[in-house]
Amino acid sequence: MPGRRGPVPSGSPRRLFVAIGVPPSVRAAVEDAFAPWREAFPAARWVPPANWHVTVRFVGSVPTTMVGWVGAAVGEAAAGVVPFRARLSAIGAFPSPRRAKVLWAGLDDRAGGMAELARALDASLAQELPSRPRAFRPHLTVARSDAPLAMPPSFTATPVAPVDFRVDRVVLFESLAAGPSVRYEPLVTASLGG
Repeated sequence: MPGRRGPVPSGSPRRLFVAIGVPPSVRAAVEDAFAPWREAFPAARWVPPANWHVTVRFVGSVPTTMVGWVGAAVGEAAAGVVPFRARLSAIGAFPSPRRAKVLWAGLDDRAGGMAELARALDASLAQELPSRPRAFRPHLTVARSDAPLAMPPSFTATPVAPVDFRVDRVVLFESLAAGPSVRYEPLVTASLGG
C-alpha cells in the first residue's frame, strides 16, 4: 500500500495494550475500599491486584511483525507528554451500578495528563491502527461479572483514600492466557517527556 510507514502485517497475532502502572499505595487504598464489596459479591471475577493498571490505549491483536513498530510508536507518543500527577478519586461501575458488569476505581484527570497521553497514543498509532473514538475515563478494573450485579446505592459513596502519585512512564503490555486467568507481560517501557 503506497505511503505505508509501518511493517507489512504478518505473523502470529499478539494482543497488546498500553497502560500506566500504579504504586503499592494506590493498590492498598483500592483494596481497602473494595474489601466489603468483595465479601458481598464473591461470585464476581476479582482481578488480582498485581494486574491492576490504567489502560490508556487498547491496541488489540496485531501480527508479531508489528510489535516493534507499535513499541516505537508508544515511545514517540510518550516523549511528547510531560510527566504529570494522578489521584485516586472514587469507585464506580460500568455500565451503571444497578447493572454492573465491571467494578472500577477511578482516577482524577483534572489536569488532563492522562487524556493528553491517550490522544498522543492515538495519533502515533493512527497510521496503522485507527482508534475507535470514545470518551476516555481513567480507571483500574477491579472486578468483572458476566451477569449484571445490582450494587446498592451506598456502593458509589464508598470512601476511597485520595492517594496521589506521579506518572512518568507508560508500558506496552501483551495479554497472555495463563490457565483460567490472564497474565500481562511488559514488552516496552517508555518514559514520558523523552
